[in-house]
Amino acid sequence: MALSSVETRGRNWNLPNALTYGRLVAVPVVAGALISSDAFWVRWAALAIFILAGITDFLDGYLARAWSQQSSLGRMLDPIADKLLVAASLMVLVADKTVSGWSLWAAIVILCREILVSGLREFLSELRVSVPVSRVAKYKTTLQLVAIGFLIAGPAGEVVLPGTVTIGLLLLWIAALLTIYTGWDYLKSGIRFVME
Repeated sequence: MALSSVETRGRNWNLPNALTYGRLVAVPVVAGALISSDAFWVRWAALAIFILAGITDFLDGYLARAWSQQSSLGRMLDPIADKLLVAASLMVLVADKTVSGWSLWAAIVILCREILVSGLREFLSELRVSVPVSRVAKYKTTLQLVAIGFLIAGPAGEVVLPGTVTIGLLLLWIAALLTIYTGWDYLKSGIRFVME
């Protein structure tokens, strides 16, 4: 019994899970940086941390599979870390008016879908039904991260690349459309299992 506990602890503290923990820590750091100051260097620092967090999103899953270090904790925390990073960043970008006007709807669609799918996954897990992440959903997550990256750069990015915010908002809308598509996909799967 003690050995099993040690093995579980070891599995929970492997490199893939450590990358996921790092992404969770990055959430308040990115949000806090954007809230604390309008200085351009703070925007660039927040963007650097956000990019590192986005890279860990790819690396943790890849390394867990490559090194056979998958764990239940990692499977649970990975999507939570993704959703928190996206949701917190979007909320701060809305608060500082980088995302405003009609583009608020893109942010609302993305946030609502994340909550809906999380609830659906929890419901289906009680039925012992696994809903695998589709390839389109992975593209959607990547596009969301790229869009939010442009928006985090915001006014600081405009100095280097005029139109940075416009590019970010356009990508956010495309991500929102993919979000609707993948959300409907998950919902159809969920309804099918409920009806059966």
